[in-house]
Order: sequence, then structure tokens, then C-alpha cells
Amino acid sequence: MSLAPVREAPVHAARAAPAPPGVPAENRQVAERLLEASRLLAAQGASPYRIGAYRNAADAVARHPRDVRAIFESEGVRGLDAIPRVGLGIAGAIAEMLATGHWSQLERLRGTSDPERLLQSVPGLGPAFARRIHGELHVDSLEGLEAAAHDGRLERLPGVGPRRASAWRASLGEMLRRVGPHAPAARGLPAAEPAVELILDVDREYREKAAAGTLRTIAPRRFNPDGEAWLPVLHARRGPWHFTALFSNTALAHRLGRVRDWVVVYFYDDDEHEHQRTVVTEPRGVLAGRRVVRGREAECLDHYETPTALP
Repeated sequence: MSLAPVREAPVHAARAAPAPPGVPAENRQVAERLLEASRLLAAQGASPYRIGAYRNAADAVARHPRDVRAIFESEGVRGLDAIPRVGLGIAGAIAEMLATGHWSQLERLRGTSDPERLLQSVPGLGPAFARRIHGELHVDSLEGLEAAAHDGRLERLPGVGPRRASAWRASLGEMLRRVGPHAPAARGLPAAEPAVELILDVDREYREKAAAGTLRTIAPRRFNPDGEAWLPVLHARRGPWHFTALFSNTALAHRLGRVRDWVVVYFYDDDEHEHQRTVVTEPRGVLAGRRVVRGREAECLDHYETPTALP
């Protein structure tokens, strides 16, 4: 399966060096997508480290004499990781492109992502469940779906239950077996996540800057018939973690009027492994009125009970 043609991003930044003669066509397609991510990250104010990582990987892939698909088919993600200047996280991104024809992170940066369609690629997962999973769990990637299947969120969704969640988990494990370098139980479930204090602080910065109108905005394709660039994007760094934050542009958030309350926070280590959490204002209970990281409520309660906790 060849990659779909890459749409040129309307961002001007440094280009990778021209590919030497004889480089496989699919290498050039992958390199263009990596370079487009670098441009979009630059335009949206991401850290120079992340911008440079994608630009360097694009240059390396564009110059690599071996076909990246052949490497992936014979050696998996570890073979892609062995390409100089690629790294394990970007190798996983390349594997996602080759295995699915999509790259969810790039589509998110463009504003063109269609998570519900992607989720429906899982056998037995139809449009109704895809809509609910994306809208209520804020899952927009297969890795995120696998994480929800393993940490209990998926089977707690009304109508899913343990049996259906188990079936989807098995299908996902097979689909992602070649894409991820780790065991299924570990993929999508990082050994360590940023402390809730860091996620909440990114959430605070995002909402404050969005309200002040100081963030760059993108025009999401979904729920945006006028094509307006209204969705603010924040890229930030806290310690070893890189973050991207956006309001939740889901059908459920729009229907409940919570678009500007629900914030999806993506976080990456220096190898560009991607995971996500959603931050909301808790409507009830002891945390009512507080900003809470979904799935980590107990840690948030400890955070707010400490004397040094931020309001």
C-alpha cells in the first residue's frame, strides 16, 4: 500500500535536502510528511528540539538508500529505528503511515483528523461505538484505543462491557503488533506519565492563553462548516516532557457545550512516544469545580489536598 499524496502545508520553513537519485519513492513520501510536521510545529510555536527532530528524520529518510517499507516488513519498528536520526518514537510514526496510510499526529496538527473513521478500522467496531469512544473517552488513535482497552475505561463505557472490550483488545493487539515495538499490554500505557501537577499546569496555561487570544489557531475539518481557524494550539515543555494541548473538538463536547472546558493534553518524551489525557472541570463530588485529569482523579485529589497545590 503506497501512501496517499501529501498535501503541502501552508507553512514556510527549511526544507530537507533534495533526495539523491535512486531513493525509493515511498521514502520521499514519508520524508515529506515528516517535514510537514516539522513546519507545522514551527508555525505553532513548538520547541526547537521537536522541530529539529522531525526535520532531521525527514532528511535521513529522504537520503536512505533502502526502501522503508522493505525495512518495516522485514525488521519492524526496530529496523526503522536503526535509520540514523530517526529514533524509536518517529519510527513508530513511520510504521503507522506504512501500516494504515494515516499519521494521526500530522492530521491533528493540520486540523484534518477523522478519528471516528480510524477507529472503525478495528474489526467489529462500528460507527456508533466509534462516535461514542471518540466523544466520551477522547480517543483519537489506535494506540489510545488500546490504552483505554487495557486500563478499564473502554469496558466501563455503557454498552461495551468486558466481552466486547476483550474482543477489540485482541483485534488491536494483532493490528498494532507490527507497529509498536513493545508487548501489547505496554503499548499505549507508558511506564511513567507526567505528574498531574504538570498536566494541570499545561491545562492552565492553555486556557489562559486561549482566552487571551495569544495562541496560534488551526481550522479543524470537523464541526467547522465555515472553515474558520478557531481551534487554539499550545506546544509547551515541562522538564523532560513535551506537551500539545487543544480543546476537545468532539460531537459530545459540542452537544453539551463543553468544547472550551474539555482540554485534550498530548504528551511526548524525547523519543516522541505519544500519549494523552483529558482535563475537565469536575461537575460533582469532592472535586466539584476543580480541574481534573480523567483517569487520575485520586492523584488530583491528593494534589489539591496538599498545602502547595495550585488553585
